[in-house]
Amino acid sequence: ANSDLGSIDLSCRSNRWRPSTDIIKIKLPQLQLHTIIMSQSINLYPDSVHKSLLGDPEYYPEIDTYVETIRNATKGFGTDEDALIQTLGSKDIHERYLIAYRYKETYNQDLKDLMNKETSGNFGVLIKLLALPIPDAEAKIINMATKGMGTNEKLLWSVICGRSNEEIELLKKVYFKKYNKDLSILVASELSGVLKKFHLTCLQGMEETYDPTYHNESKAVEDADEFYAAGEGKWGTDEAALFDIICKAPPKYLQMIDDAYVAKRNHNLERALEKELSGKGKKAAIFHLNMKLNPYKTAAEHIKSTCAGIGTDELGLSCAILRYQHILPRVMVEHVNISSKTVEDRVVSETSGYYRKLLVQMIKVAWPDAA
Repeated sequence: ANSDLGSIDLSCRSNRWRPSTDIIKIKLPQLQLHTIIMSQSINLYPDSVHKSLLGDPEYYPEIDTYVETIRNATKGFGTDEDALIQTLGSKDIHERYLIAYRYKETYNQDLKDLMNKETSGNFGVLIKLLALPIPDAEAKIINMATKGMGTNEKLLWSVICGRSNEEIELLKKVYFKKYNKDLSILVASELSGVLKKFHLTCLQGMEETYDPTYHNESKAVEDADEFYAAGEGKWGTDEAALFDIICKAPPKYLQMIDDAYVAKRNHNLERALEKELSGKGKKAAIFHLNMKLNPYKTAAEHIKSTCAGIGTDELGLSCAILRYQHILPRVMVEHVNISSKTVEDRVVSETSGYYRKLLVQMIKVAWPDAA
């Protein structure tokens, strides 16, 4: 699977390019991203996390210092939230994984259990997720989305849909290890109808490996015609056929199908899904489609949606910043383009207290020039 963030040309051709604070916060231009459609769906986890999960991680001396800082911040009466923010909130995904691993090794206590005891509220929810390796955190998010009365479908599809085969398989393994339940069985019990059908298709991890000799323009035209025949071209909708196409097609080939569809039908696959599906099933399918075709813009739109309307979806916002942290530099540029404000500005306007400080610190890790 392709987790390389170099999939977008930022004109200076550097993966570490960042516009200056002045550009992002004062001029707020419509920064032009030249999207290169990738051969495979992106990984949200950095390669270092995938490698660490293959065996015992190697840590460096500073990790012990961070562990001691956390220990001291939670000793005695009260909790030093600022110290937790500076220690956990200021670290990237890989460093947090090492801290959690080393804390358990040193004190025979899961770091998440300590955070559960010492913190509460929106701040507590997020700091507990930060205390987990990112695959475990996503498994926890799924558990939260399906726990109690009702299901948080939006939170569920944001985790499961549009993922690489590699990370879907890892997520299923981690979820079973943590909760002793098959993720497909959980989804089948929590969802119904088209939404259930689509999630179960996504969980199969069925995206094909891109092969230009097979995924060619001729086949794209055939699949575009098949997509039409399963949807707009018939009475009723064959959802299974539509889902099969958008889940199997690797992103580069899916763009070819989209182009072929536009050439014949004068609108794209997203518009076809809007016409043929309804409700949350439609939203999940379109989210999946766009995470394959334009993942950074789609992630930016998802972050924006957690703050839309009356009130803020704090859980959705927390999970989005946490899960997209590895790709956040690209997401932040797209966020400026779609809303003329930075992700940090959105967080500051929608949150408060230690919770706000923690989110802002996490953004600074991904993009130090943002603050």
